[in-house]
Amino acid sequence: MATFLLVHGAWHSGRSWERVVPLLETAGHRVFAPSLTGHGDKVHLAGPGVGLDTHVDDVVRLITEEDLDDVVLVGHSYAGLVISSTANRVPERVAHLVYLDAMVPEDGESAIDVQPLTRRLVELAERSESGWRVPPLPEQPAPFGLFGVTDPADVAWLRGTLSDQLVRCLREPVRLDNPAVDAIPRTHIHNVGATPAGIVRRPVPPVQPNGTAAQVWELPTGHDCMITMPAELTGLLLKLA
Repeated sequence: MATFLLVHGAWHSGRSWERVVPLLETAGHRVFAPSLTGHGDKVHLAGPGVGLDTHVDDVVRLITEEDLDDVVLVGHSYAGLVISSTANRVPERVAHLVYLDAMVPEDGESAIDVQPLTRRLVELAERSESGWRVPPLPEQPAPFGLFGVTDPADVAWLRGTLSDQLVRCLREPVRLDNPAVDAIPRTHIHNVGATPAGIVRRPVPPVQPNGTAAQVWELPTGHDCMITMPAELTGLLLKLA
């Protein structure tokens, strides 16, 4: 039995994994899919002081309170930063890092550094009435849809689960100063369906930090593959169990 900890991306919540969690559990594995502070059932905790470090605290607290070991830590999109800093804090608890169409940072980088389009969103938010809320990206015409989701029923469901992202989450840098992080195996899963203009993906170096060959898998779908291709995504994750 493996332990999967699935961390959602910006604007999303733990509900984004609803189609994947039961598939992993049916295969006999333990699965956690929390909502980060300011999202989902914790949306009431949103505030200008909530940042990347808050979200890392969320994940580290869950790992320690549940006494989880050998965790397959999966981060979608923005959560690539969250799982990186989490592994920096508790590397002895993490068996594998999975970057799911995710931002892959270097030490000291923020989401703005990794995904430059984010800078424009942050600047607009800082000039808005709140000064700290970044609203969800709007739906685009097919084939882009809402975070890559195009089915009308799925779009309606997804829209109902989204909440504002907080500026501090996108400005705070990751900390990757623990050499033990480099020993953790990594897998990158890229969603290679239609990609909106302005979105960039850094190339994966051919060699992982632990010295092994890079492992990169692809899914022919949009950004939110946990909604559009849950069975296929689960099949890839089960290879790591």
